[in-house]
Amino acid sequence: MKREDLIKKWLDNELNTQELKAFKALEDYEALVKLSNATKRFKAPEFNTSEELNTALHTINTTKQYSLNWLKPLLRVAAILAISFSVYYYTRTLDTNKEATVAQKVEFKLPDASSVTLNALSTLTYNKKNWSNVRDVELNGEAYFKVAKGSTFNVITSAGTVTVLGTQFNVKQRENFFEVVCYEGSVSVTYETNTEILKSGDSFLIIDGKFIAKEKETQLNPSWINNESYFKSMSFAHVLHEFERQYDVTINSQHIDVKQLFTGSFVHNNKELALKSITLPLDLNYSIENNNSIVLSRE
Repeated sequence: MKREDLIKKWLDNELNTQELKAFKALEDYEALVKLSNATKRFKAPEFNTSEELNTALHTINTTKQYSLNWLKPLLRVAAILAISFSVYYYTRTLDTNKEATVAQKVEFKLPDASSVTLNALSTLTYNKKNWSNVRDVELNGEAYFKVAKGSTFNVITSAGTVTVLGTQFNVKQRENFFEVVCYEGSVSVTYETNTEILKSGDSFLIIDGKFIAKEKETQLNPSWINNESYFKSMSFAHVLHEFERQYDVTINSQHIDVKQLFTGSFVHNNKELALKSITLPLDLNYSIENNNSIVLSRE
């Protein structure tokens, strides 16, 4: 169950035993409980709705004047609802979410002044309010980190966790693909039950659950930072997926072998040139339909 659904059911006292266990496992569980306890001080006084309504009607009938007394019960109910909504809204905004959409890069800073650049179709989530206690970021996609001196935090992905030891590094997590490249300093990578320390120039690559050895990295930063995607002995299917992210297109590749390996690159700011860069080396033809649909075929 999603975090937001757990919190909503908790506010409504509807959690079952299993869901309560999952809720208590949330990283901001204690903060949510403290917030809930604090709002209890704002509970409105007890009142009898029927008595209040009768009193209001009696006043109207006897004085024949307009009165706002009959609104008091409704105002009390409104106050309770407003407080409950505020608690719910606050719990939903504890996390800060950053997102890069198709064909976009987004750069921002974490609370410790470390800088992050998200590649296209990537998201990063962290708790800004509780950063001093919980220094974790959750990444879905690809991001390049320049870590402020002396800072440490964890980059958590569905494939593995990268622990920052003060460095510059790139993390890429896609379906059946997990890669970490260290450009400066060192990082600790945890994948399943194994942990490996990467030094400057080292890489850690898992494709379809298998470890892939790579040569020493000589570049100062990932190529996509400079608006170019570079691949070495990578399946053509992976290349096409990356192309779709950078140009907001769909590619029909059913008539070609997407398992063949590709070495080369394509730029992010010229679609025609980029298409030639990935098709000519493999003797492929392409046709563009409706400006956002590309069909590949063999010559």
